[in-house]
Amino acid sequence: MSVQSRKVVHPDITPDNPPARAAHYLDVPNMPWQKTKFKGIEIKLLYADEGGITTALLKLDPGAVVPLHEHTALEQTFVLEGTIEDHEGVCGPGQFVWRPAGNQHEAVAPNGAIILGFFLKPNRFAYGEKFFTEEGQT
Repeated sequence: MSVQSRKVVHPDITPDNPPARAAHYLDVPNMPWQKTKFKGIEIKLLYADEGGITTALLKLDPGAVVPLHEHTALEQTFVLEGTIEDHEGVCGPGQFVWRPAGNQHEAVAPNGAIILGFFLKPNRFAYGEKFFTEEGQT
């Protein structure tokens, strides 16, 4: 299904935004999954800016592990399917977890998962890995 736009007419509002302030609609179901540096983890990068703010859909195969890392700023995760877990807890479908800056953990998806992640800055991985794509974006 493609994303469609439609005009909404309201007598008191002029809905014409200049290109710099236009909404950006993504056809997420038809976006390809991109490989990451981590085995069994793929990503659909929904938003990223030069300051490190990132919104991403992540697919973790059963048993996939996000290696030990530290959150350098607030991270928020909403689980759509499956579960993710670490030493602090388990987060399943429809559940949400947020982590403050400085939080360190290693996450695993024992049976696989699809999650929506919101990051304010890139994570700092214990062994210097880059997360997002094979090209090494941070």
